[in-house]
Amino acid sequence: MDRNSNVYTFIYASVMVILVAAILSVAAFNLKPFQAKNIEIEKKQNILASVNIAATAVDAEQIYSEKIVNSYIVNSKGDLVDGDAFTVDMKKERAKKVEDRALPVFECQIDGSVKYILPLYGAGLWGPIWGYISLQDDMNTIYGATFDHQGETPGLGAEISTTIFQDQFKGKSIFDQDGTLYSIIVAKSNETAPAEHKVDAISGGTITSKGLQTMIEDDLAAYKAFFNQKK
Repeated sequence: MDRNSNVYTFIYASVMVILVAAILSVAAFNLKPFQAKNIEIEKKQNILASVNIAATAVDAEQIYSEKIVNSYIVNSKGDLVDGDAFTVDMKKERAKKVEDRALPVFECQIDGSVKYILPLYGAGLWGPIWGYISLQDDMNTIYGATFDHQGETPGLGAEISTTIFQDQFKGKSIFDQDGTLYSIIVAKSNETAPAEHKVDAISGGTITSKGLQTMIEDDLAAYKAFFNQKK
């Protein structure tokens, strides 16, 4: 066959495309277990971060196994249900009605007391935001929080993933003095809110800040019956 012919060029190009596609497919298949493991480790790092434990990719699994003493799923009535809390997809659960959701709970033992860790999932300005928030055993006082995002603007909405922003949540209350679930207000400079429920919004990141406020409020509300049972 003439190597300068159009037919030869077409066949050669087709073979190369098929060959490259096959190589990429095999590579993706072989890398999938490593990618899944990395996702698992990152999730454990985030859960630990919500209780103010900084873990590396190297030691996250060991620290997680030592500190996370229990995990389970509850429903909106606060009752235990079957399932693995670690593998719950919060994006899928958030798409369901509250009464149909699986609500994961992780218990962390620190200094002789249990901290309760709850996952969060919501929407920012440009895409999903998520995180974990931990409560003291009074089921009211925030022990720690960590947040992340998919595509918020660097220097603006992306600041939710910084320790400066997240540290504001420590010691805040989610219930008011009457026992009503008040949650947290991510307040702009001209917005007032009770000090025990207020954190400062990100300057220039109002939509992301309010998206995070809504995420916390909605997700904590789903656990209200669980909180009442534990109090």
